[in-house]
Parts: sequence; C-alpha cells; structure tokens
Amino acid sequence: MKEAILVKPGEMEITDKDIPMIEQPSDVILKVVRTCVCGSDLWNYRGINDVKPDQINSGHEALAIVESVGDDVTTVKPGDFVIAPFTHGCGHCAACLAGFDGSCQNHTDNFSEGVQAEYVRFQYGQWALVKVPGKPDDYSEGMLKSLLTLADVMATGYHAAQVANVSAGDTVVVMGDGAVGLCGIIAAKMKGAKKIISTSRHEDRLALAKEFGATDNVATRGDEAVRDIMALTNNQGADAVLECVGTEQSTETALQVGRPGAIVGRVGLPHTASQDMTGLFYQNLQVAGGPASVTTYDKQALLKAVLDGEINPGKVFTNTYSLSEIDQAYKDMDSRKTVKAYVVVE
Repeated sequence: MKEAILVKPGEMEITDKDIPMIEQPSDVILKVVRTCVCGSDLWNYRGINDVKPDQINSGHEALAIVESVGDDVTTVKPGDFVIAPFTHGCGHCAACLAGFDGSCQNHTDNFSEGVQAEYVRFQYGQWALVKVPGKPDDYSEGMLKSLLTLADVMATGYHAAQVANVSAGDTVVVMGDGAVGLCGIIAAKMKGAKKIISTSRHEDRLALAKEFGATDNVATRGDEAVRDIMALTNNQGADAVLECVGTEQSTETALQVGRPGAIVGRVGLPHTASQDMTGLFYQNLQVAGGPASVTTYDKQALLKAVLDGEINPGKVFTNTYSLSEIDQAYKDMDSRKTVKAYVVVE
C-alpha cells in the first residue's frame, strides 16, 4: 500500500508498505477513502517538534471503509462506512462516560495516527468508530468534506464551545482562523451566541468566518488586539473565549479578553512553557479544555447536524489533493495557500 512519511522537516514522501494486519482483538483495519492535513501536523513538518527521519507524521483524520475486524469488535463489520476519529476512547471508563473520551483512562495510546495512507490499523475500534449511513458513493464531495471534519476539527471547535459553556445570547471571542477556529465559530453559532468575534488577518479565512457566523473581526495582535476586542464588548469582556491556536500570544490574549467568571475553552495544542495564573485568580476566570470528545459529540449531535444540512464545516477544505500530492498539500498549508488540505485516496 501507499503511505506518507515525513522524510525530514519540510519534506513528505509516499512510500510502499505492507497492508496492516489485525494485531489485537479490538483492532479494525480500515481502507481510507478521504484524509487530510491538520494544522497540528505542521508542528513536526516545520521542525518545531523533535522527530526522527523517515517516520509517519501525525495524520489522524479519515473517512474509511471497514476492511476487517478483530474478534472483540461487534459494532462495525466489513463494508461499513465510518468516520475514524483522531482519538479512540473506550466508551466505558469514567472519562468516557462523563463525555471526555479524548482523555480516555483505559489506555495511554489514545491518539490515532498514520491515516495519510491507503490502509490503517485503527485501535480500540469497538466504540470509537462512528458509522455513517450508506456508502461514500451516496454522498456529494461537499458532504464527504463535512463528514471528514467530524474526525477532528469540527468536533474540536465544538469542544471549545462546550467546555466554555457557550449559551444563547453570549458574546464569544474565537482565537485562531485555522480550521479549528472556523469550526469554533460554527459551534458558537449552534449554541446560540449573539456576538461572535473572529480574529483573522486573511481575506479567505475572514470570508469563511463571516459565512459561518462571525459578527465582528479583530485583525490586530498583542496589546492592541486586547484593546480592540474589549472595545467590541463595551469594555466588559466576552462571556466565553475559544482558544484554538495554542501559541503563547494567542493564549495570553485569550486570558485577557473574558469578563470575570468567563470560561476559556482551550483546544489549541499548547506550546507555552509556563503561564502566570495570578490574573486569572483575580478575574475569577476559568480555563477548561483538552483533546476533543470526538466520538461523543459525533454520536450525540454533530453527525446528525451535518447529515441534516444544519452545518457545513467541509468548507474549511479549500484545496483538494491526491495522496501522491501529499508533499504539496503540506507545503500549501504551511504557506497558508490552503486553509485545510483535503486528500482523496484512491
């Protein structure tokens, strides 16, 4: 089979590898039909993280057909069309039962990877995989794109809004204009936010932010951004802040623009060594978040919302590539020519 590997920072390559086999009774072998490049994949690609050469990168979002299942798997069968989330919670530990399957307690290897390939071994497939009615051919490419966002970015944006307790009539600030931030705007609107302040500096992303529900935008950064955002809230601060980047500057801004008692829903992968919590104490500001509860949200709300046409998050995919073009897909995301790269696997 064909599989993408990170040769070195700045270079992806397609190699040949044996099709994976069932290794554990809870395994599911998936034939990937659509995958993509995530913003978090770029941390390795840019050389920010220390990675070994010639390794699979962290690709972790897929639509797939079930090829074979382990002896313990009864919820899916060969031929089923599924969403393969970036996490694979068990569904019955305390964390999963509480709705936090992104932090499943029953295994330490809760994160999927290696789906930028023709086949993948998905672990703990009994509960984590999300069945989609019918077959891929039953859906338009636009619908497949929206379904693919349910493997990560739409669920992650929704997680930010959920843990920030976004409610009807709220004013919400969304830090970040990548796919997760844009999906955070969709989620805030789903939950009834009245004013949604985006933070984009790019015309294509700002257009999507407005289409998804942003009512205002702040393009400045640092102290100026804090002043501009506060001005849009009558200097009271937002009811909720969705931090969808993870950088030090984005996090610092998020922690300064919420009103007293607000919650910062933090889903940007943290790349900040330390954080001064003193200001949060005096503001009664709360910080929540982490890996998204993908399977929980998909099964409870998001799959139905996509199938019913209530939301169309697939628009975050602004360019399409074949698997053989994976290096170009990474390059275009790295240079911001593409918001999120959509990869067709044939």
